[in-house]
Amino acid sequence: MKIYEKPNPFLLHKTILTMTKITVAKGDGIGPEIMDATLKILNAAGAKLEIEEIEIGEKVYLNGNSAGIEPSAWESLRRTRVFLKAPITTPQGGGFKSLNVTTRKVLGLYANVRPCVSYHPFVKTKHPIMDVVIIRENEEDLYAGIEHRQTDEVYQCLKLISRPGTEKIVRYAFEYAKAYNRKKVTCFTKDNIMKMTDGLFHKVFDEIGAEYPDIQKEHWIVDIGAAKLADTPELFDVIVMPNLYGDILSDVAAQITGSVGLAGSANIGEGFAMFEAIHGSAPRIAGQNKANPSGLLLGAIQMLVHIGQLDVAAKVQNAWLRTLEDGVHTYDIFEKGVSKEQKGTKEFADAIIERLGQSPSLLKPVTFNSALSSFSYKPMVHQPEKRELVGVDIFMQSTDRHAENLAKRIQNASPNLLLQLQMITNRGTKVWPNGFPETFCTDHWRCRFKPENVGTEISYDQVVKLMQELNSAGLDIIKTENLYYFDGKPGFTAAQGQ
Repeated sequence: MKIYEKPNPFLLHKTILTMTKITVAKGDGIGPEIMDATLKILNAAGAKLEIEEIEIGEKVYLNGNSAGIEPSAWESLRRTRVFLKAPITTPQGGGFKSLNVTTRKVLGLYANVRPCVSYHPFVKTKHPIMDVVIIRENEEDLYAGIEHRQTDEVYQCLKLISRPGTEKIVRYAFEYAKAYNRKKVTCFTKDNIMKMTDGLFHKVFDEIGAEYPDIQKEHWIVDIGAAKLADTPELFDVIVMPNLYGDILSDVAAQITGSVGLAGSANIGEGFAMFEAIHGSAPRIAGQNKANPSGLLLGAIQMLVHIGQLDVAAKVQNAWLRTLEDGVHTYDIFEKGVSKEQKGTKEFADAIIERLGQSPSLLKPVTFNSALSSFSYKPMVHQPEKRELVGVDIFMQSTDRHAENLAKRIQNASPNLLLQLQMITNRGTKVWPNGFPETFCTDHWRCRFKPENVGTEISYDQVVKLMQELNSAGLDIIKTENLYYFDGKPGFTAAQGQ
């Protein structure tokens, strides 16, 4: 292997000359069993790995660390920059943060890569020719985790989509397709409703996609796209999505191949990567030698490809495929008439080791000629847009369910100010002026204030003065959002029903 001083985006690896340091965490529940099985297979296949083991998960949480990982473990990850992680258990109750989300965000692991492949006829599935890779944005969207309780009745979670974050994941999807000879990249969003956030994701997909004329491009609204994925997954090749949709649909895609237990996952950043199974810690079967290690093993194969040990990766995956072909299965995929032997975790690992050097005869053997490890993201160049403050949305709490009454109180409190009440919404739906009495209202009201002349630029001092007048009148302000024009175009949406 050619040694690079810095991460190189596309590495053609020939011969492995050095050991690669990795950090390993055995996790909770079935985690230690499937990790031991996975490492045993990798070692038997000749993987050149130098392992640093760390402890994460339930024990660390219960020792008082709400993140589930100790500072010393972070130091190991910074040294090795490669993390093979078994599932963990997050204790029930408040205050415990998702370690997966924390790790992805702290280390900048912006791309989640989940191959979802059917292994018909050896694993039961309704979709025998499915071979889809889902690439999910990993850091933004609702998973930013910015939530607030605003009133007695209403809670808020902020959906954040950034242009740089979207550019990174979309370009990664196209580069992945290019590196692995995939023919099409599909984008799923809900931009018919979330016109600004999901609209940006779709727009960036179109912009970057134009740079890849040899790859087919298409966009689906996520609901019908999800239906098509579940019904006819052979229509898809690579799918790129914002965080939440990708999280849900990658599990759906894995399950319809035959089992979530057969899916591995890679989390890729600039210089860091984490590999794992997509399933949980399954504490009900922990310690019983029943768990299927395949998901973690396939994640480890992605790791081997990432670090350039391509021959070993192919050797392991082909032996695993041959084991499936020979009908040697764990209990979760065992089926009479198809399966021949039911094996426990350890015995299944031994069966794979026995077949190292063999290839499947019916399933397609794998080869890895190149690896898309990461690439240095360079933001697209955009001229800064002129931003003008033209109004404000002030959110208020009021238990009076009649918008007309709230409007009168507001107008009486600020009769002579430049900023005038233009609209009131409740949960996004316009209820004043000319609202419908049938609209159900909570105690959470958005009140939009703008000058009478649309587009007139204002100062924030005028917003502050308005808020002072409303507060003095006893109105309960809980939040504000400034309204801006960018290069003369609104940077905010109209209300439903407006």
